[in-house]
Amino acid sequence: MTIRRVTVILACLMLIVFTLSAPGALRDAFDRGGIYLFSRAFLEDIPKRLTGPGRFRFILQPLMAILLGIRSGLADARAGRPPYLYGVLFHRDRGELVRTGFWVVVDLLLMGILLDAVFQWIILGVSHPGAALVVGPVLIVGPYSLARALSNRAARLRGRG
Repeated sequence: MTIRRVTVILACLMLIVFTLSAPGALRDAFDRGGIYLFSRAFLEDIPKRLTGPGRFRFILQPLMAILLGIRSGLADARAGRPPYLYGVLFHRDRGELVRTGFWVVVDLLLMGILLDAVFQWIILGVSHPGAALVVGPVLIVGPYSLARALSNRAARLRGRG
């Protein structure tokens, strides 16, 4: 398993953004008296994220995850692997499924986290790394897993009929 150059660049950019955002996030946590991720303000800021300048990513990121999930699900069906979610939870070869799923979406996850951190700066004036680590992957992992499982199941059913 070799790590691609794009992955390294995205990871470095994410670390730079998180490092630059740490002082503002810590100052905000001190002023607020708690961590942003566990506050009411986090829930109140979600509508701002949906209507602000970064709203297109709430469509683009899940769409890309769904397309990658379909591609991986069809490959799973051709290889005779079980549907993704079922396989990860109950199959004895779950390590291989988790590994392939991770390496397929790692760049998309890093990009999602990075975009969320940057758009927090743009929309909210401060970037909270914890929130970016939650919101970014939520837009990717759920749609990817469901698309991979459903496309595998559909391909298997189509192959039987």
